[in-house]
Amino acid sequence: MKKLSICTLFVLITANAFAQKKLIERYLSNKTDSSRRPSFMPVPIFRYSQEIGVEFGAGLLYSTYLDRKDLSNRSSNFSGVVSASTKGQYNVSLKGDIWTKNNTHHYISEIRFKQMPFNFYGIGNETDEANKDRLVQGFVKVVLEAEKRFWPAMYTGFSLGFENYHFTDKEVGGIFTTDQAILHKTGGSVVYAGISQTYDTRNSNNYTTKGMTAKVSFQYAPDFWGKENFTGSLIKANVRSFWSLSPKFVIGVNGLFHTIQGKNTPFYLLPQMGNDEMMRGYYTGRYRDRNLLAAQAELRYRYNNRFGAVVFGGGGQVFENGGFEVRNFKPSYGAGGRYFFDPEKGLSVRLDYGIGEKRPNEKRQTGFYISLAEAF
Repeated sequence: MKKLSICTLFVLITANAFAQKKLIERYLSNKTDSSRRPSFMPVPIFRYSQEIGVEFGAGLLYSTYLDRKDLSNRSSNFSGVVSASTKGQYNVSLKGDIWTKNNTHHYISEIRFKQMPFNFYGIGNETDEANKDRLVQGFVKVVLEAEKRFWPAMYTGFSLGFENYHFTDKEVGGIFTTDQAILHKTGGSVVYAGISQTYDTRNSNNYTTKGMTAKVSFQYAPDFWGKENFTGSLIKANVRSFWSLSPKFVIGVNGLFHTIQGKNTPFYLLPQMGNDEMMRGYYTGRYRDRNLLAAQAELRYRYNNRFGAVVFGGGGQVFENGGFEVRNFKPSYGAGGRYFFDPEKGLSVRLDYGIGEKRPNEKRQTGFYISLAEAF
């Protein structure tokens, strides 16, 4: 009996050692799996941003190639997340990003339910910290998009979307209550359809080292709900380009322009500046208006297959129609680290620290982010 116990203990210790070795090889080994096998990973969600605080939960990430033999076929990624945060956010999301054989078709889908308290500062490019007003947003979003390649590197697409918002003012009497320019304060719904045109020569849709993508989309929201709901259009343009300076260094540039035009435009549909992808360092929605123009550059250093680092810098502004001025651009710069949990597909976890402007009588605006995937 004693010998059996010793043997059992030895087997358990050996099995545990092999399991730990396998875990280390899977997540820390510098080797690249060239088999292009599908990867299915249950992941604990641990993210941070200044808007939501520390977010924790559980997620599933499935990544595969629909044509494993074609080395140019881009990876298709599917994810599901259930999470909560220390600042009272609750989030459930399902996302799909599918590339068919020969990259002929591209399908994007997103379903999200979210409740999130956030700070509202008013509308415009010069809002003040002193006007901060605490709101709670309930949010439902469904987006479906399909693109087809008709010419080399050229994709034409069609999209449908539905969004519903509900707001509660936690501090009645602030700027959210008193500013009459803020429309649809209780929330509302919008349904829209759109078309898009994309030029895409990237060598990877996850971690690009050469090539570019340029996308222009037009979405229209008809008078679907009647009464005083929003009717109008949203135009987006986004350009990304990458150059490989050496085997370990890549430089990327990214520029975007968003504009919303129409009648009875709700405050929550106005383009917002600042998030973990563009204008890092600014609280999302600190500045919002009818138009958003921003650009950034990022120098990426990949030490090995698992780890890397970046430095970035850029500028942006929001403005009313006819209100654009070069002197109103706000700075954004910073640095970050990268861990590639799937080196072959270029899937990463990133930590970024962004720095923004210093307004009179306010602390300098900054932001720390823990996120999945590259910023652009």
